[in-house]
Amino acid sequence: MNAMLRQRFLQQYAQTSVQTGVENATPHRLVQMLYEGVLDRIAQAKGAILRKDLEAKANLTNKIMDILTHLQSSLDIEKGGEVAENLHRLYEYMHRQVFAASRDNDTAKLDEVSVLIREIKVAWDEMPEEYRRMGKEEITKLSS
Repeated sequence: MNAMLRQRFLQQYAQTSVQTGVENATPHRLVQMLYEGVLDRIAQAKGAILRKDLEAKANLTNKIMDILTHLQSSLDIEKGGEVAENLHRLYEYMHRQVFAASRDNDTAKLDEVSVLIREIKVAWDEMPEEYRRMGKEEITKLSS
């Protein structure tokens, strides 16, 4: 199998694997996947900056900002109170830092965002098991 065909096969496999994971994931797992996606793309964007691959850097930082926007828009400020408000502001700050990192080719700003995401992800990963397994309907009942 030639290298190009192998690469295409691996990309298709990865895409199918992610799609299957999303379809079967709990809301908790979906958020974990978003955090993992941000961290992966930050690492890739840093590599693109170091390689001076401007097109890849732009595409990756746009994806990072899209994920941050999705995480931010998923917050329920009314029900989440102060925690949700703080996360909203933190995602906003990270969004600005990613934009600045892309504009200035500054990997240190991406490192800062990576540290912040990891801290949030650690807390998210430590959520009690009974909440992790809940579906959207069960979470909605708890919030009511």
